Amino acid sequence: MIGFWFSFAAAVLTTASFVPQALLVLRTGKTEGISLTMYAMFTVGVACWLVYGAILGSWPMIVANLITLALASLILSLKIRDTIRDHQNAR
Repeated sequence: MIGFWFSFAAAVLTTASFVPQALLVLRTGKTEGISLTMYAMFTVGVACWLVYGAILGSWPMIVANLITLALASLILSLKIRDTIRDHQNAR
């Protein structure tokens, strides 16, 4: 039972840590301080953790990674949009 509570705490804390970044990007529309490579790698990694959680049948892992994947994908998509726009404006 203690393992469940540790996994639950880890899931809540790591997932909640992305909320401020997502809100900041949505509010300001600015992504220039965000690494495209890091967010791409992170998003793929979270997707892998989601699949692994599904294989294990671990609901805390599934729910946390599903929410984190949604937030990270949102930030990544905005970063990609801004990177494309910046490259087009530089021409």
